[in-house]
Amino acid sequence: MGIFTSSTTAIPEALEIPRHVAVIMDGNGRWAKQRFLPRVAGHKVGVENVRSMIKHSVNIGVKYLTLFAFSSENWRRPAEEVSFLMGLFMEALKKEVAKLHKSNVRFVMIGDRTKFSEALCYEIASAELLTKSNTGLTLTIAANYGGRWDLLQAMNAMQKANPSLLGNYNEEHLSPYLSMSFSPEPDLFIRTGGEKRISNFLLWQLAYSELYFTDTLWPDFDDEAFKLAIQSYQQRERRFGRTSEQLVAT
Repeated sequence: MGIFTSSTTAIPEALEIPRHVAVIMDGNGRWAKQRFLPRVAGHKVGVENVRSMIKHSVNIGVKYLTLFAFSSENWRRPAEEVSFLMGLFMEALKKEVAKLHKSNVRFVMIGDRTKFSEALCYEIASAELLTKSNTGLTLTIAANYGGRWDLLQAMNAMQKANPSLLGNYNEEHLSPYLSMSFSPEPDLFIRTGGEKRISNFLLWQLAYSELYFTDTLWPDFDDEAFKLAIQSYQQRERRFGRTSEQLVAT
């Protein structure tokens, strides 16, 4: 694990290829509905598309890929859909982790695991343990995750570890307890499916990320669509509070 500074306390290096890409994979249900299929069919295809996203990320040099699979608010969905998603998560772990390990991909899950079954928690922990020493792409799955939950759990952990600093905390005190403390902040945030909001995802970490929204539904978000997102990112001027003239001078 590296130690990464905050974009509000230091100026990160602006690279041609984003080091960290975060994605809200939206539109599975609508993709299925357009084809007169049950929503769960869209989720199945969505999982298959994750494989393609991982492969393309590795090929172009992305080092961290974070995917929002299930938010803390998604429990509000119909019970049968939630149950299917939990089963799909379990199935994907059993089928894919060995392949990820063989490809030198490190697997991490962030989010509150207390609502997951014992069997699912075991599969998650086993996947993390198997791949923890891998040095290629770090694949992070956010499941039962919410940005506000992340901040609250980090604040509670920080206060418990540093009670003497009460009232005098700063970013350096909080950062080690955030769920994504093991990675740099996302350079590029992508949301598929046409919605233009971040939906309680990585609220702290997206402070200076470049945001990219597309109408393409997640099952249709192929390599070409990813290339368009990267091209859009490459056209951005990443100032981090500075002026354009300062960028030219440096």
